[in-house]
Amino acid sequence: MGTVYLSHTRGGQPVAFKVIRHEYGQDPDFRRRFEQEVRAARRVQGYHLVPVVDHDTTGPLPWIASAFVPGLTLADALTAHGPLPLPAVFQLVGCAALALGSIHAAEVVHRDLKPANILLGSTGPYVIDFGIARAADTTQLTHSGGVIGTPQYMSPEQALGEPVTAAADVFSLGLIAAVAATGRHPYGEGGATTLAVRIANTERMPPDLSAYPQPLRPLLERTLAADPSARITTDELAALSEAAAGRPLRSFDDWLPTPLTELIARREAAAARTPEPTPTATDGHWSTQPTATAPPRPATPPTPPPPHPARQTRPALLAGTT
Repeated sequence: MGTVYLSHTRGGQPVAFKVIRHEYGQDPDFRRRFEQEVRAARRVQGYHLVPVVDHDTTGPLPWIASAFVPGLTLADALTAHGPLPLPAVFQLVGCAALALGSIHAAEVVHRDLKPANILLGSTGPYVIDFGIARAADTTQLTHSGGVIGTPQYMSPEQALGEPVTAAADVFSLGLIAAVAATGRHPYGEGGATTLAVRIANTERMPPDLSAYPQPLRPLLERTLAADPSARITTDELAALSEAAAGRPLRSFDDWLPTPLTELIARREAAAARTPEPTPTATDGHWSTQPTATAPPRPATPPTPPPPHPARQTRPALLAGTT
């Protein structure tokens, strides 16, 4: 839905800054829904989620800014280092379930939970990008064949185009647990569309979970039920995960393998270095005060649109497109 940059507030706080794709930004229905959904997302408070700190729908391109966690995504961790140990998987799922509980309590459904939307940090996992996928549902782009969400991590009802509830996020988290623990998707191999078709047919052909580690199977069975009403709740999932992990969910000493812990530590050290301010285009001096024409905002728009001269830092590309 957009391109993500690393930017900073005037006080030096790092933020993840997403500029929405042009084709969405030009759709009035999207802008209206985006405003509604982001305002709802900003009400979400809780552990293990990355809060939205600001947004704008009035400029040439809509944008959304959230707190920056100097970790790495679960997707990157799996690609670079392979599956996680089972205790780490249970902690990840339990903490993500708590985050989803907070999201759902604010009447928001994530709708696009996937390994790329879970960050691994020294203080645990964090869920990001919640509450904005729904904004694209009524756009002409979607009506003309676009897909909102990630097909291989959709729930059956989402893959079938049916109404989506909080239970859809639980199904997605079950799929993530299976992949994080073994590197294998419960619906086998194939492209995203192939897996989405299999997921859509879960009621007729449920996934074979017999090859997964026995301690993981109860969690998979209770999250991957075809009927949304039969799936485990987020509170129950957190409790089940904590018991299976054998340690408190929020005990993060050595919770990840050493290579991941060291990589996260390096990213934390880099993020702690406050960038030098950028000179303004008008006088060549450091600008530390907002101007009368630009009220202060927590985040700095990247180009496009061009940054206002009062902003202190230039944004850098953080993670490509999402």
